[in-house]
Amino acid sequence: MKMMTRIAAMALAALTAQAAWADKLPLNSISSYLNDLKTAQGSFTQINDDGTIDTGTVYIKRPGKMRFEYNAPNTSLVVASANAVYIADSKSNQPPETYPLRRTPLSLILARNVNLGRANMVVGHDFDGTATIVTAQDPENPEYGNIQMKFTDSPVQLRQWVVNDSGGGQTTVVLGELSTGGSLSNRLFDAPRGRSN
Repeated sequence: MKMMTRIAAMALAALTAQAAWADKLPLNSISSYLNDLKTAQGSFTQINDDGTIDTGTVYIKRPGKMRFEYNAPNTSLVVASANAVYIADSKSNQPPETYPLRRTPLSLILARNVNLGRANMVVGHDFDGTATIVTAQDPENPEYGNIQMKFTDSPVQLRQWVVNDSGGGQTTVVLGELSTGGSLSNRLFDAPRGRSN
């Protein structure tokens, strides 16, 4: 009797695995979705490396532009534009911290042409029962870290990403409902300046 139960459990596990495999989005569908995503905005919840949580609004304008406006009490502003990422604090007199966009995993989402089929770019392609999870890196510079993106189907939508940076830090961004296809001013993505005296 135990053997029959074990066989039945194994058969059920195999069927479940097949169902999950069938529901996993192919990489070319995800690449097409990202390439078709020109503008988007919506709320987000960010889980920081130290466990703290921030909320705010994200604006995306592909290729190359992204803006994170944080809700109080966080006074930070993060803007990706002109091949750089700027991190500014409205309460600081210091100029914003600046990093090359290509050295961050976000560059993979914001690239002009996303091709997840490129050799050695995708290092993980899984299905968790509800969403497809793709882990991608710059194949020429894996030391820059990676981004783990979560997509749901019907229609394909980006729901979450986790940035694992080169310093070993991890930042999770959970997206609310994204409004896509609207017009976003390029001024939203101007490099921020420190507070003037």
